[in-house]
Amino acid sequence: MGNGTSIGRVRGLGSSHQGTHHWLVQRLTAVGNLVLIPFLMISLVLLPSHDYATVHAWVAKPIPSTALILIMINTITHARLGVQVMLEDYIHEEGGKITAWLLVNIVPFAAAAFGIISVIRIALGGA
Repeated sequence: MGNGTSIGRVRGLGSSHQGTHHWLVQRLTAVGNLVLIPFLMISLVLLPSHDYATVHAWVAKPIPSTALILIMINTITHARLGVQVMLEDYIHEEGGKITAWLLVNIVPFAAAAFGIISVIRIALGGA
């Protein structure tokens, strides 16, 4: 950026050069939750009964199964971003940072994989 003014050197990116991206993704996933979660709740309320067979048949349909997968991806991403910010703010030891970074990336990935595979199995006619 050169030797410009003080504001010119710090404008836009922040110290990690990705603060605005993180902030924007956090807001977009929040908006996604505002659309997807009411769809899920209304769909479940409108089911004739809430027994295993009815919910299983509902999940096996294309639109609900796609929506459930999107909800899992969106909410887990949103939660991961929030936990990441919290950990970055409050964990200062190097060993703790590495452990926290591993957990904040591995646990949500495993949860999303488990949920998505479960929905796909139901949607494709599995148990």
